[in-house]
Amino acid sequence: MIALDTNVLVRFLVEDDAVQSSRAARLVDRAIKAGEALFVADIVLAELAWVLARAYDVSKAELLRVLRQLQAAKHLEFESSDVLARALDAWERGKGDFSDYLILARAEANGCESVATFDKALLKERHFTRP
Repeated sequence: MIALDTNVLVRFLVEDDAVQSSRAARLVDRAIKAGEALFVADIVLAELAWVLARAYDVSKAELLRVLRQLQAAKHLEFESSDVLARALDAWERGKGDFSDYLILARAEANGCESVATFDKALLKERHFTRP
């Protein structure tokens, strides 16, 4: 199995560099044809959401759509599909960034009852607490 770095997913999705986008697409195509999964780590998803929002001005609604499409792709394997699903659901309702809810979902999966933060918007939400 091959793991994808954030920049490969960005090139695949945005297609803003002909050479790199083509190479990323060929990698994905080879994996699909071989019936092999490509691994996507949580940190890659957090970086992807940040890069698409900041560098490409992608809206939260569009980011949610893209991340859910990636989650549904049969040729991608994630660190934890359950954690990703919980993070996406919480982010859809919440006021923080995707990474905030990925941190929360990962923390809950590891038995934590809350996430300590100084983020005032997050402190209004359940499971985020003041240190």
